[in-house]
Formats: sequence, C-alpha cells, structure tokens
Amino acid sequence: MAVAVMLAIGLVVAAVLVLRMNDEPPADAGGGASAEMEHIHGIGIDPGDGSVYAGTHYGLFRIADGSATRVADRVQDYMGFTVAGAGHFLASGHPGEGQGGPSSVGLIESTDAGETWETLSLSGEADFHALEYRHDRVYGLNSMTGQILTSTDKLSWAEISSAEIADFAVSPDDPDVLVATTQQGLTRSTDGGATFEAVESAPIMVFVSWADDGTLAGVTPDGVVYTAQEPAGEWTEQAALDGQPEALTIDSATQIYAAANGTVLASTDGGATFRPMLDR
Repeated sequence: MAVAVMLAIGLVVAAVLVLRMNDEPPADAGGGASAEMEHIHGIGIDPGDGSVYAGTHYGLFRIADGSATRVADRVQDYMGFTVAGAGHFLASGHPGEGQGGPSSVGLIESTDAGETWETLSLSGEADFHALEYRHDRVYGLNSMTGQILTSTDKLSWAEISSAEIADFAVSPDDPDVLVATTQQGLTRSTDGGATFEAVESAPIMVFVSWADDGTLAGVTPDGVVYTAQEPAGEWTEQAALDGQPEALTIDSATQIYAAANGTVLASTDGGATFRPMLDR
C-alpha cells in the first residue's frame, strides 16, 4: 500500500514537471480587466504597499477587496513571476495573441507594478517556469532546457543545476543554499546547486517557498501545506487546500499564500487555516 501511495505521489510530481516543460502560449482569454484567473503560476507580494499579485496563463492580476483585476488588461502567459522590490517585477512566459515576437519571452522586467514590461535577456531561449530574486541575483528554472540559471545583471546567465525538479527556493541567508522539489522528495544543495541531497524529514512536495525570516513552506501534490524552520528540521502539517495546488508563496512565519482551483488563498496564522481572497 505504501509503495502504491508513493508511486501515485511521484506521478503527480512528474505531471507538474511535464506541464512545466510543455506549456503552450495562451489564446486570447478576453473578458476585460476583471476576467477570471486561470492557471495561476506564481504569487508575489509588493513590499511597497502589500498588494498581492498572481501571474497566470491569461495575464497578471492584482488581488484586492475580494476581486482580481488584470493589470493593464494585458493577456499574456506569465509562466514565471516574482517580485524583486516595490513595483519591481520579473517574469517569463509567452506573448499573448497578436503580440508578436518569439514564443518564449525570456526574462522581462517591470518597474511600474506590471503596467509596462521590458525584455531584458534570453528572448526565444528561455521560458522560466519558476523565478526568484534574492541576494541581488535572479534564479530561474528554464523549462526549455531543465536548467536552473542565475544572473547578477539580468543579462548574462550561468547554469547552476540541471537536476530534474518541479520547483525551488533560495535561502534568505546564503545564496548557495537551495531546496528543490523532485519526484523522489525534497532535496537540498549547499554548493549553489552543483549537487543536491535528499531531505529525509520532509514530505514529497510540488511547490516550496522560503520567507525572508527563514520559515519554509511546501505543499504536497494533494494540497496539504507543511512548514519548517529549516530544510532538514521537522516539517509540521498545516491545513489542506481545497483542490490541486498551483502555486505557493510564504511571506513570513504567519503569512502564506497559495493557489488552487484558479483562486488565491491566504493564511495569516502560519498555514493553520486558509481563506479565499476572492469573493465568488
């Protein structure tokens, strides 16, 4: 029985890997700026005003007062999305219908909270399905090659890993310490991604996030959220999401955001409970 359960979990994580390697550019979603969100790929919190943003298959959405508004009414596939500072966003993915250019946009940047974007590098060469900005570096999982790449200037890139992973997070204290989710379970690197070792104490998870205060959060394929104070420490089971997880971001030991079934949920008690951020 245990073997069957582990196999099923592994298959779900594998499915996430396949989806991240084979996502298609979006057709026009229509519906105006308040169109419903679908396929949430990343959640970020703007430190300037605390606003919550979700990068989705059909645009970037700002979530406030129980509703989601598509920023600049731009239909574009944000496969990777992260907040680098106040009003400063980094993203990757595919152009929307009629926008032209390569099918993968590489790394793009906005300094006005998503209203406008500039292509920085790797246009047509990278489709980052996970992005993180930390230690004045960009880390990205390129679904086109399976590599984790890093850059200090957002223009030139170096490979730090080619391990088969679904998601990763970078330590807030050390740029060379990473955790990554795989079919076999959570792994940890202390040499900048050159090698990874299994974290035996952690459950198998599809998404993982690391807050600035050192708290980690992860979510299993069936939507159960776990938290820990260090990768190899004790992982504490928290609440279960209502549906298959799509994204996860931890802002602090108490504040966690997750996506499931096309909606964003927030926890203010460290994951013990989650509430939908949208009124439906």
